[in-house]
Amino acid sequence: MIYCLYIAVSLCLIILQVTLIPLLPFSDKIYDLPVPYVLYLGLFRPAWKTLPIVILLGLVMDNLSGGPFGLFTSIYVWLFLGAIWLRTFMHASNMFLLPFVVACGVLLENLVFIGMVTIFELNFRFPEDALRIATIQVLSALGTSPIFLIFYNYTHNRCDSWMFKRSREADR
Repeated sequence: MIYCLYIAVSLCLIILQVTLIPLLPFSDKIYDLPVPYVLYLGLFRPAWKTLPIVILLGLVMDNLSGGPFGLFTSIYVWLFLGAIWLRTFMHASNMFLLPFVVACGVLLENLVFIGMVTIFELNFRFPEDALRIATIQVLSALGTSPIFLIFYNYTHNRCDSWMFKRSREADR
């Protein structure tokens, strides 16, 4: 049942990212919305349960984004593995540090995007507003990621308690 929640949240984020965000006039300044979710799964959920969801999320984003295939999958898997590594020495429930973790994830994603463009484009010229847009995305991740992380934690805890209550009632 928890996989249904993971998939539903992932699909909602994909629909927002691919269909609604591009309609906004400032869409280039909005960071990739699945990044906080991938980091949340890596920090708070068991890795063996959530790695298939992260890979599925990346594959769907690769298919819908129009970028090189495997770009989002590799970014999400590396961010997920980094979050798992980070929770070995960081207290994951520290809400003060979590926005900085998401901001670092958004920054790493932007660096990978710029790196991919420089690899695939022969006559690549660094866009003059790329640094400004990356800075805006990182700062917006600092400001908005606590809202997303609190929402994800709340919905997962509610779903876990609901499933636990249902299993206790079924045992009677």
